[in-house]
Amino acid sequence: MSTIGTFIRAGDIYTGTLLTLTLNVTVNIVPTDRNSDQGPDYRIYWGSVDCGAAWKRTNEAGRECLSVKIDDPAFPHPIYASLYPDDEPGLFNLVWKRPKG
Repeated sequence: MSTIGTFIRAGDIYTGTLLTLTLNVTVNIVPTDRNSDQGPDYRIYWGSVDCGAAWKRTNEAGRECLSVKIDDPAFPHPIYASLYPDDEPGLFNLVWKRPKG
């Protein structure tokens, strides 16, 4: 697993930097008005560009997180990650894990 972003939360909005070998961008994770049970709880924006979605989840250890999917036509594949609270209050880490297969 690898931390690819660090975020802070103001109200219901998460703001942080997504940092990989090819990306160094500021993104906002903003709550949505869910229209269905399957729709995302959050949308992800680079500036005004909608580039992903996030869903509230509870992992196998019972820890609450956001399941994140970030995509762009320039990517060969979407980025799947989880946003977890850090040990330091008010901070959150975006953690990427390579899919099995």
